[in-house]
Amino acid sequence: MIKPGPKNSITDIKGLKVGNSQDSKLKSGVTVLLCDEPMTASVAVHGGGPGTRDTELLSPENTVEAIDALVLSGGSAFGLDAASGVQAYLREKGRGFAVGPVHVPIVPQAILFDLINGGDKDWGKYSPYRELGYEAAQNASSEFDFGTAGAGTGALVAGLKGGLGTASIKLENGITIAALFAVNALGSPMIGETHHFHAALFEQNNEFGGYGLPSSFPEKPDALKIKFREHATSVSNTTIGIIATDAILTKAQAKRLAIAAHDGILKGK
Repeated sequence: MIKPGPKNSITDIKGLKVGNSQDSKLKSGVTVLLCDEPMTASVAVHGGGPGTRDTELLSPENTVEAIDALVLSGGSAFGLDAASGVQAYLREKGRGFAVGPVHVPIVPQAILFDLINGGDKDWGKYSPYRELGYEAAQNASSEFDFGTAGAGTGALVAGLKGGLGTASIKLENGITIAALFAVNALGSPMIGETHHFHAALFEQNNEFGGYGLPSSFPEKPDALKIKFREHATSVSNTTIGIIATDAILTKAQAKRLAIAAHDGILKGK
């Protein structure tokens, strides 16, 4: 029987910690996944307006075999500064890819668009994301906040707040697979105008309120809701996340897992 991990969290994977930092005035923030030891990683980018840092080195054919951290952030392209803060934190710890006497912390990152969510983005000459990244790394722990926290602080969906979420499952063979996602989607997770989630069938421990599916579906349960309809573009919405497992994978296998995770995103909708 497949069941959630002890915390139903990505930190059910041994050696992983998550740290958040956020600014309520800015309405944005940063989430960092730290690993006790360098970990194998790859990536799949399916969106039309991606914002990333150092993800190309995660391709199976490229040199670096392991990373030191992963970053999810708000701030669109400005938020890419967050990885510099995490990199500074890891450099202080002596972490990183060895190049002669120099160690370079490997910190790939993805960002979401939250620049028009009502927060104060008038930050002056430099964005605050480098400091938020450093603070998030300092805050890394096996226990962390989700919802309106970290990279999910300013996330929105159509008509509702978005946010940061996590989950884990332990398979019958003993392998654990877990997820950490910042959801800033274009549409809505709800069935029509009801309080029932499209993903109700996947609910664990009443995490969606225990409402299940509606006893009768609304007239147009698939009616399209669009966030920021008046200026919706491919860059105004993003769902970014991390899949982790304690299975031993190569970079190529990690790439296939990342690709398969996109099917899970669609299924959840």
